[in-house]
Formats: sequence, structure tokens, C-alpha cells
Amino acid sequence: MITVKTAATAGFCFGVQRAVDKVYSLLDEPESAIYTLGPLIHNDEVVQDLAARGVRVIDEEDLDGISRGTIVIRSHGVGAAVYDHIRARGLELVDVTCPFVLKIHKIVREQSEKGNHVLIVGDETHPEVRGICGWCRGPYTVIRTEEEAERFEPPSGQQVCVVAQTTFNWNKFKDIVEILRKKRYDKHVLNIPEIYIILNTICSATEERQAEARQIAAEADTMLVVGGRHSSNTQKLYEICKAECKDTYYIQTPVDLDSDMFQRSSYVGITAGASTPKKIIEEVQRHVRKNF
Repeated sequence: MITVKTAATAGFCFGVQRAVDKVYSLLDEPESAIYTLGPLIHNDEVVQDLAARGVRVIDEEDLDGISRGTIVIRSHGVGAAVYDHIRARGLELVDVTCPFVLKIHKIVREQSEKGNHVLIVGDETHPEVRGICGWCRGPYTVIRTEEEAERFEPPSGQQVCVVAQTTFNWNKFKDIVEILRKKRYDKHVLNIPEIYIILNTICSATEERQAEARQIAAEADTMLVVGGRHSSNTQKLYEICKAECKDTYYIQTPVDLDSDMFQRSSYVGITAGASTPKKIIEEVQRHVRKNF
């Protein structure tokens, strides 16, 4: 008999739930075209369901071809120029940017306006990070690895404000921060008391989710991480779990499950990314209990 333990923190976070609820509520209003700037969340089932109800996914360059309708800014957020573009087109704007992300926008804007260099720890290709860059009013740098932290040269004459993508791996962020702190003692660094202003902007829900996933994976024979392939926070969960449990698998739905995953298992752990609906998590859990 297999024991199955599902993480209490698995599934939609506050920001994603808020975004999804808002867009579904828009469908109840008088008929109007609804567009999301990029997929609302990194989950194919939700995006496909919204598409079936008439919600279209667009990119910023598509805005010039839209004359009326409602533009939804998703929880990842966008740069300041995108807001200006939407308003200039006279389009309705619904902003469901996660409050944790909005906080980072405010920080980098204020810090760069003070003349400080902004250092963003995250994936430069991720929409959240691209949005954060769009609020910087001066020079900024994006780094993702310890090697990049080692190579980073603090600009002469400036303090450096360090922030993190909200879904970044907490332990990796700590390691990068430690590297940066050591660099302040280098002889070429400014003569100021503290060169780095380090702000932990990883959201509390992400930290809790990663900590619980790590704990369950350390006990499990097989660990399942459920989420969309393009979900950054799910990818981070997979990395964390894989380090604790070699038989860790990244799946999107129960269709991805295979009996080979459970040949040596008496204890299966399940966690899921912040864009994974509760329904899918429950389906995975039932499938494992019933079939393996």
C-alpha cells in the first residue's frame, strides 16, 4: 500500500487565484472583447478554458491592432511603458499584477531614481523580470547564477540595490547574496559603509512552498512536481525536490504518470506550482492511490 502525501502549500497562490477569479468575473459583464497580455497563468488547461470562452492571448506588439476591448495585465506584471501604451490606445485596463511584484516595481523605481544601480536576481527571459526591468529609471543588471554574481562588478560611485524575482529559489538567492557581500571588501569597491542594499523580495508563499517541498521530498521514495512546463516556480520546485529525492518527476497532468515511477515506492510525495489548479492536483493524487 502506497502512502501519498500532498503538500498543503501546493497549487494556486494568492496572486494567481486573484488573477484567475478576476478574469472569470469579467466574462459575466456585458459583452466586451477581453485580452490578456501573455497567457494569464502558466497552465495550459486554464488558458485553453479561457480561450474557449473568448479570452484572447496577445503580445504587446498586438496592441496597435486593437481599437476596443479590455486588456488584462497578468500577475507577472509589465513595465511602465506598457501601461502608457494601453492608455494611449484608449483601451480599458484591468491590472491583476501580484502585489508582491508591484512592491518590487516600486522599489526599483525609487532606488534607480535615487541614482542607485539595480541588481535583479532572476531569469532575464521571464515575464516578471522583464516587467521589473521596465520600472528601472537608470542602469540595471540581471543575474541568475553564482558564477554571474562572481563576475558582477559594482559600478564606481553607486550603491547597488539587490532584489529577487518573487519565485526565485530561496537557497540560491542566499548563496548569491553571500557572494555579493564578500565582494564589498575588494579594494576597487567604493569607500562607502555599505555598498549593497539587499532586499529579499521572494514572496512568502514561495518560501513556504519550497521549504515544504524540500521536507516532503527528503522523506519520499518518489516525488511528483505538478505544473506547467513554462512555470518558473514549478521548475524551481523540481530542482529543489530532485536534490532531495532522485526519483523526482515533473508532470503536468495524470496522463504523464507511468508505473515505472513507482516500482520502488512505498511513500509518494506530491507538490505543485503556484499556477496549478486544485482540480489537477486532486486528480494526480487519486490516480496514484487508485493505480499504483
